[in-house]
Amino acid sequence: MRPLSISGAWVHEPTVLPDDRGSFHEWFKAPVFTEAAGHPLTLAQANMSVSNRGTLRGIHYADVPPGQAKYVKCVRGTVVDVIVDVRTGSPTFGQWEAVRLDDRNHHAVYLSEGLGHGFMALTDNATVVYLCSEGYAPEREHGIHPLDPELGIEWPDGLIPLLSAKDEQAPTLAEAREQDLLPAYEVCVAHRESLGG
Repeated sequence: MRPLSISGAWVHEPTVLPDDRGSFHEWFKAPVFTEAAGHPLTLAQANMSVSNRGTLRGIHYADVPPGQAKYVKCVRGTVVDVIVDVRTGSPTFGQWEAVRLDDRNHHAVYLSEGLGHGFMALTDNATVVYLCSEGYAPEREHGIHPLDPELGIEWPDGLIPLLSAKDEQAPTLAEAREQDLLPAYEVCVAHRESLGG
């Protein structure tokens, strides 16, 4: 697993073994994950979404503790996956990083508790699976508007973003900060360190 520019986020770039039958790859290995993240992945819930081309999901995050870490992979089609640092006090607060996830390179991303997450589908029937460290709890879930100009996420050109009503009404990063809805960097780091024992 290779660390991304935002602390607490990694990309897994597996070796894909193709042959005349198709291909094989290991999309998750516990020892590799634990060495990179500093703790094992606790699996509390597994989700799958299927999205039409242009669908934009996110930017979502949860209160910390306990937060909700995610290990994310696209198993059909292509998405641009975006991780956003929404942790107040972080050296990279407000910054984002995009990773292309598809059914050819088979990359996966891991984002630890307190980071924001979203993606845009570049193909119809883009199918994304998420391994989550905590179950869904609506009272702890929050969002940032994915088209917030302050964030300036460079979503792919040529697509009209299709957002849910909830994401369309999400606050900007500045509004979420004013409303004290954002996790604190030091709390997120302490929580992540506690997971390693």
